[in-house]
Amino acid sequence: MTTDRPVLGILLMLGFCILAPLGDALAKILGATVPLGQLVLVRFAVQAALLVPVVLLAGIAWHLSARVWRLVIVRTVLHILGIAGMFTALRYLPLADAIAIAFVMPFIMLLLGKLVLDEEVGPYRLAACAVGFIGTLFVIQPNFLAVGWPALLPLGVAVVFALFMLTTRQIAKQADPIALQAISGVLATVLLLPALAVGAQTGFDPLSIVTPTQGEWIMLAAIGVLGTLAHLLMTWSLRFAPGATLAPMQYLEIPVATVVGLLLFGELPDGMAAFGIALTVAAGVFVILREQATARRVLRNAPPTA
Repeated sequence: MTTDRPVLGILLMLGFCILAPLGDALAKILGATVPLGQLVLVRFAVQAALLVPVVLLAGIAWHLSARVWRLVIVRTVLHILGIAGMFTALRYLPLADAIAIAFVMPFIMLLLGKLVLDEEVGPYRLAACAVGFIGTLFVIQPNFLAVGWPALLPLGVAVVFALFMLTTRQIAKQADPIALQAISGVLATVLLLPALAVGAQTGFDPLSIVTPTQGEWIMLAAIGVLGTLAHLLMTWSLRFAPGATLAPMQYLEIPVATVVGLLLFGELPDGMAAFGIALTVAAGVFVILREQATARRVLRNAPPTA
């Protein structure tokens, strides 16, 4: 059993909050010259190339039941759609705004948990969901006026990743996280290669293939490395600190994205978007604190064990 080491867990989660926006920033840069399908393919191919040898060398078991395999395929398709949606959104939106809008995902997960898994959701958390959605609308509104429908893409990303997380919940205890990421990388590569082959034949631009420059190849590889490492840091952080401790830290991704966006693209959220971001973060932290309070109350009322 792994002993709790909350400081290490927090540092690992902080690493995730730094690496994830950096990968998104590189995707934003490459989105202008590299087709979407090729961008996503290389992202997953690098993930597979990094993790398959780790699984083999470490002797990690990756034998899965038929049911889990079906869920892994669904999870991989959702992962592809989520990353493709975010990479597309980044072509049109400031980095911090796109990530902030996508942070409506915890509220969507809360509602899906109630509707799909019949989890208990009280009036306070439902109210926080409403406030979070309102905050998201404040971020969307100026972007929608500027670029139109692409401002809604992060909302779609949030829905897809909420379903991705719910699917992951169903298989988390039955598959090693590194093996799961390795399998997802291989599956995504296998699924995307034929799609790009068809795109190259039909001339469909998002699935076309170009020859990247040396610098673009380096950035493509970096996106795969950063994405893979970021998700592993998040997974490892949960081994050393409770989820309730780490959950509020995930919102640090928004200020990190703001700094990265300012340094690389000269972007800053306007007044309305900044207010919406603050409202969304406040609602999210409130939900997390309610979850912590509920968990402590359940723990206090639990019968003693022998």
